[in-house]
Amino acid sequence: MKGDLLDALHLEIIARKDEMVIDSISSIYFGGGTPSILTGEELSALLSLVREHYPVDPMAEITLEANPDDLSESYLDTLLDLGVNRLSIGIQSFAQADLEYMHRSHTADQAEQVLHLARKTGFQHVNADLIYGTPGMTDDTFRMNIRRIVDAGVDHLSAYALTVEPKTALSHFIRSVTAPPPDDEQTVRQFALLRQAMKDAGYDHYEISNWSLPGRHSRHNTSYWQGTPYLGFGPAAHSYNGQKRSWNVANNPKYIAGMKAGTPDREIEVLSEQEIFNEYVLTRLRTKWGCDMTVLSQSDRQHFLNHITPFLERGWVSCNEEIFTLTETGLDFADLISSELFRD
Repeated sequence: MKGDLLDALHLEIIARKDEMVIDSISSIYFGGGTPSILTGEELSALLSLVREHYPVDPMAEITLEANPDDLSESYLDTLLDLGVNRLSIGIQSFAQADLEYMHRSHTADQAEQVLHLARKTGFQHVNADLIYGTPGMTDDTFRMNIRRIVDAGVDHLSAYALTVEPKTALSHFIRSVTAPPPDDEQTVRQFALLRQAMKDAGYDHYEISNWSLPGRHSRHNTSYWQGTPYLGFGPAAHSYNGQKRSWNVANNPKYIAGMKAGTPDREIEVLSEQEIFNEYVLTRLRTKWGCDMTVLSQSDRQHFLNHITPFLERGWVSCNEEIFTLTETGLDFADLISSELFRD
């Protein structure tokens, strides 16, 4: 199956080379699962194909997403040789009990060791994922998680509240009352704890779920929040060109069959002016750059100003000239605020 999937990926990369006029690609991201199962040769072939058919910036950020137990010293050396210059590692927690609750395959020891190994082998840019709000995780345990991230010299952190996806093992265990569900009060408290700890450590909180050392923002993720066009290849991959969004079928056999037959199983949605405005609000309000009234049409600007007042009065949003950003309190209500600002 992996060979067929790679063949289909190669076909898609070549087939879509003229889909967007892009002067220079500044970011390549291997993600959406566990791309670290690919061998060095397989990754090299994909990168070579992209470089052959697309204008890749020689200084592009090239990221590989991986689990701690996938990254050996020899594999990390191979990645560096290929030009991969950034890792995004799913640490989640350094506490074994948390990892077992989340049904992670790696151990707490592996989570600890992999960050030091990444630095040892020469990776200067490393993102670590953490989860907060895990049932049973004390605030002291979460502080320990943050401290280990900082002490390891990680330059970027992505942290998310625990969510329970349907049809997963965790969802089953919660429904069968063999595992406790997440606690909202704990989640809010630990999010506040995280913000303060990262601020004290000198990290820039530039998006609700993301922190970086100064100048170390994720180029790839930032492009999403700033509405930059992008192409996504592979099953379930999304693409966006500023006016329409497309996504491949989330089924490996169907994706492979469609690419081999020359009839890609892909859906396309042309965004209305209202949807473009809503996406702008949803993505930009999450960032430190906020929503800039000067880039909006007169009607969108007026709509925004008409609906933002209650949140200004509550102290959830602040305004500097014509740029609106969330306050520390407002960060806890980002989704609510965005939804109230949407155009129907």
